[in-house]
Parts: sequence; C-alpha cells; structure tokens
Amino acid sequence: MLIINSRGTGYLRWKLSLIDIILLAIALGIDCLLVSFSQGLMLRGKKTVNSFKLALTMGLFQGLMPCIGYTGTNYIYELVEPYSKWVAFGIFFVLGMKFILEAFETAKEEICCIEFRCLISLGVATSIDALVAGANLNLLHTPLLNAAVLIGLVSFFMSLVGFWFGNFLKKFNKKYLEVTGGIILIFLALKSIITIF
Repeated sequence: MLIINSRGTGYLRWKLSLIDIILLAIALGIDCLLVSFSQGLMLRGKKTVNSFKLALTMGLFQGLMPCIGYTGTNYIYELVEPYSKWVAFGIFFVLGMKFILEAFETAKEEICCIEFRCLISLGVATSIDALVAGANLNLLHTPLLNAAVLIGLVSFFMSLVGFWFGNFLKKFNKKYLEVTGGIILIFLALKSIITIF
C-alpha cells in the first residue's frame, strides 16, 4: 500500500490482505485442530457439550492472544518470544506423556482433558503463536478487530472439525487411540521447538 505524506512524497507500507489473514488464521488453527482431534479420540461422554467447550476455549484464546500481542507489541514480544517455544513444548509434552502413560494403567477412568485447568492449559499452549502473530499484525499496520475475530472463528470451527473427526475414529481400540492422542501432543511439543517444521 502506498502512503502519501504531507510533503507529497510516498512510501510503501505492507498491510495484510483479507486472504493473508485467512491463511494466517488457518495456520494458527492447525494446532487447535490437532489437539481437538486427539481429544475427540478419547472423550466418550457428553460429546456435543465437550466439543463446544473445547472449540470455544480454542477460539477464545486464539482470538484474545493476538489482541494482547497487538496492544503490547514491543514489551510482550521481547518478553515472551525467547521462551514461547519452551512454554508450548512443556505443556504439550507433559499432556502427551500423561495420555500415553494413562493408556496403560489398569482399572483407570477414561482420560478427559475437559476440566477447567486442562482447557486453560490447552488454550495457552495452542495460542502462543497467536500472541506473536498479534505483534506482527501491529508491525504490519493491519487492523486488529477483523483479524482477531477471524482468527478466533477459524480456530473455533477447526477445533470442532478436529474433535468430531477424532470421535468418528473411535471404533478402533481405545488404548491405541489414547496413545495416538498422546503422540500427537508430543509431536506438537517437538514442532514448537524445531524450526524446520
């Protein structure tokens, strides 16, 4: 976009287009889809309620984090960016190992990550990238409101799709599905610290 200043001279300023924001929203929503898929594999009861709890959490965090990053660009970016990969790695790795270990326990209750603290952990882990993306939105002079709403909505719907696709595959052995869910979370942990992904 060409900006004309008061002297009549112009300079280029790049701003994200609607298509750019949609692509960003999809990229940020992939983690939500995978996490929700892993939960859809494991959760048995109250499927509709649980799917909406999970999707609302994902959408809310993915929509709010860009706002935080946007409004506190310089301070928050410098504070969080050096550690963001390790925060996401720690949360995903611990949850993934929990699912795998509990899959082999005898006389166990079904694994559920729908309680409040677990939802918050998943929301934070999946939205750290959105925090940094919010800082970039500010740096690229992109209006915040439309981008944040779009990112939140895309993440919400991708979470629902992931959950129900995972739920569809429940005809397979439950133990293997729980291990698969744990492996997915560990993959996300590794993805958060390996730059080649």
